[in-house]
Amino acid sequence: MCDLGVTIEGTDLEARIAQLNTEMDARGLTFRPYYWLSDEWFTPDGVPGIAIPFYLAHPRLAKLEFAQMLEVEGGDPEECMRILRHEVGHAIDNAFALRRRPRRRRLFGHPGIEYPEYYTPKPYSKSYVQHLDHWYAQSHPDEDFAETFAVWLSPASEWRQRYAGWPALRKLEYMDGLMTSIGHKAAPVDNPVEIEPLSQIRTTLRLLAEYRLPRLVSTNVDYGTVNGIVAGPLNPIVVDTRTAPRRHPVRLDGGIKAVWEG
Repeated sequence: MCDLGVTIEGTDLEARIAQLNTEMDARGLTFRPYYWLSDEWFTPDGVPGIAIPFYLAHPRLAKLEFAQMLEVEGGDPEECMRILRHEVGHAIDNAFALRRRPRRRRLFGHPGIEYPEYYTPKPYSKSYVQHLDHWYAQSHPDEDFAETFAVWLSPASEWRQRYAGWPALRKLEYMDGLMTSIGHKAAPVDNPVEIEPLSQIRTTLRLLAEYRLPRLVSTNVDYGTVNGIVAGPLNPIVVDTRTAPRRHPVRLDGGIKAVWEG
């Protein structure tokens, strides 16, 4: 995988990040996370940066991802923006050490709670915002914070009207005040380390697929087709960010599965 030679620059991802920066400007946030390619979406604990899955850096890799996993997480512009907003919530949480704040803990829960292997969401709960699928805000206090941030950041959310009368509105109002208070401040945590960057991942695409396949209930991967998808050089995709569409529609932890009972 380290030999794929793909980058964020010159791809649709660059336009998505530019859109995200525009949204953060509109909310008065000067903080900017940094980005790198890895094998999946994640924001490492304590790091003000975001890992983006490598398959989003080239359409042939996205095609391979679909052949292996039957989905491409973040593959369409709106879903990609939803995930990016969520991940920025984690990154800004890390950059300003927000999880240490007492009121943050009272509203969202203690961040030291261990991530569950499974969680049982309450689909009709009004104590949580709804952003990513599977009622993801209910999986962990840190995810609740990131999801609330994402809804607050989204230009199209109209969160005051959408969540009027919901207990979740208290979290959004807290987020609004919190982001206003830190919007123009320099982040006290600035350690631009890249965890598991693509350039250091020496496994093969086939081995990565075999590792990830147990996440699916069933799958059929024709490795002859897979090999055909990635055969040949991956020519860079050139995107003119001046004319790229602007849309206003993790951390998705692969080990967490939602279980809805009743």
